[in-house]
Amino acid sequence: MSEDLDSNFARVVRLAEAAGLPEVTVGTSYGTPALLVKDKSFVRMKDGDTLVVMCAREEKEMLLELDPRLYFETDHYKGWPAMLVRLSEIDDQSLTGRLVAAWREKAPKRLAATFSERDQPRSPTP
Repeated sequence: MSEDLDSNFARVVRLAEAAGLPEVTVGTSYGTPALLVKDKSFVRMKDGDTLVVMCAREEKEMLLELDPRLYFETDHYKGWPAMLVRLSEIDDQSLTGRLVAAWREKAPKRLAATFSERDQPRSPTP
């Protein structure tokens, strides 16, 4: 793994932990580091600076339009409920929001119902 990939994935893990997302495990998806909930990948590293994030298609379209500096897609992801995030551009608060939303997309409904965003800490510890 590259140094960027390692440090950026460590940031993703740290933010997910700080958000208090239940039942998250570290694993791999398509040969790259990923976070999983109940064995389902909800985010994975594409490369050293790009995170693949699961999201609802409607939300994806809105975010791609709203901030193409942060969010983008390649032809491979067109039509799929996933988008790409530039980790070098996104701040921790926005990235945490994306992680929570992606987790909610993949978590079983019963588990998702147990998680309340208002219970999460506001900022992770470095």
